[in-house]
Amino acid sequence: MTRVEMPSPNQDTRRGAPVDMLVLHYTGMATAAAALARLCDSAAKVSAHYTIDEDGTVYAHVPETRRAWHAGKSFWAGVTDVNARSIGIELVNPGHELGYRAFAPAQIAALKTLCRDILARHPIPAARVLGHSDVAPTRKIDPGELFPWAELADAGIGLWPAPQQGNLGAGALAHFGYDPGVPADKITTAFQRHFRPDAVNGVWDAQCAGLLAGLLAKMPPAAS
Repeated sequence: MTRVEMPSPNQDTRRGAPVDMLVLHYTGMATAAAALARLCDSAAKVSAHYTIDEDGTVYAHVPETRRAWHAGKSFWAGVTDVNARSIGIELVNPGHELGYRAFAPAQIAALKTLCRDILARHPIPAARVLGHSDVAPTRKIDPGELFPWAELADAGIGLWPAPQQGNLGAGALAHFGYDPGVPADKITTAFQRHFRPDAVNGVWDAQCAGLLAGLLAKMPPAAS
């Protein structure tokens, strides 16, 4: 894994919050160069801790001890300053508006290595390895339905559900961490993008209920 130091001025203190979330994004820009320039532009007021190019090169922007500005207005399990509690990783990909495509194997391999390193340094529960769309479902759709969440879970990074029987409604997504104030179709769509990417339609159904039951079964009792 090649690492390049490319500091961003867009950072501040964590305000004493523990690091217990990992949030994954795509850059959503036409080129890697454009994305890197924006993440390091003080006028843009946006950053991440790392960016991973499609060839697997890792660009380091903000020290993990500092707060990067990647999640924006967001929510997870009662936390409204997700930036203060998380490490953010951007993956170079043009995104849905500019030609969304599958993530490159070298990019995902580098991501796995980087995530393992991060998880070794910080007590981040598997249930708090998230996408931008999970923590900001009314604003964001990245990293999207082509992101290989199941592959990462197989590598010990994040959760992937084994479906169970259950009759949970979409409102139960709040027990996993989703914002209970988000409209049901928006929160369902975010859940599907992460955990049922082959059918993202915003409609809660029995399959969604079973997947959510499977996720909650993997969480510590106090968290579910």
